[in-house]
Amino acid sequence: MHNNNNGYPSQTRAWVTVAILMLAYVLSFVDRQILNLLVEPIRRDLDITDTHMSLLMGFSFAVFYTICGVPIGRLADRKSRRGIIAIGVLVWSLMTALCGTARTFWQFLVFRIGVGVGEAALSPSAYSLIADSFPPKLRGTAMSVYSMGIYIGSGLAFLLGGLVVKFASAQGDVELPVLGMVRPWQLIFLVLGAAGVLFTAVLLLIREPSRKGVGAGVEVPLSEVAGYIRQNRRTVLCHNFGFACLAFAAYGS
Repeated sequence: MHNNNNGYPSQTRAWVTVAILMLAYVLSFVDRQILNLLVEPIRRDLDITDTHMSLLMGFSFAVFYTICGVPIGRLADRKSRRGIIAIGVLVWSLMTALCGTARTFWQFLVFRIGVGVGEAALSPSAYSLIADSFPPKLRGTAMSVYSMGIYIGSGLAFLLGGLVVKFASAQGDVELPVLGMVRPWQLIFLVLGAAGVLFTAVLLLIREPSRKGVGAGVEVPLSEVAGYIRQNRRTVLCHNFGFACLAFAAYGS
């Protein structure tokens, strides 16, 4: 149901969209942060160094997450944003599950890169969906609710993650069909991956709002994007540097 006065979805429909997107954000942060609780058993079983572990926890994920967000964001300007998010959730969930099958550092590295690529699909498409679901006076509030997923997900990763790790460790090794005997840390990745795959069905509740604004649904040429960045380089640099500092402080604390 849409509001005929302004072309935006009904308040109920719009907030359902935000709630689902926030849950997806929570899931993504649990998947990316759970590795922090499993450092010791992974290092032991895969016989990897601290340097290798740091690559798995940070570099492998962050670089591809950052780079892939740009072309995926451009794709979201033209294609189904719900579809892009669904593919992203499916990819990062499958890659999270595959982390639980890794036998070497290099296998784990490839799967963590896959997690980063999949999660890069969420926010660009989510911001676009939210912007087209709310009038300007409510848009900031909706964006803030969505962004709560960062902190809820991080908190759940350590709170519930710790409980799950304790429970899984108490069970010891588990024998699964096809995979055979798996360690507790592997089981955690497999369960998280399966939960993400199931969550894709929830995304069907999202309805694509009509695109708003001049030139909506049209991909802006890269030359125009580069020109805009050059004209506003001080703002862009300060904005990006500021958020980089916030991320550095948050992840380093």
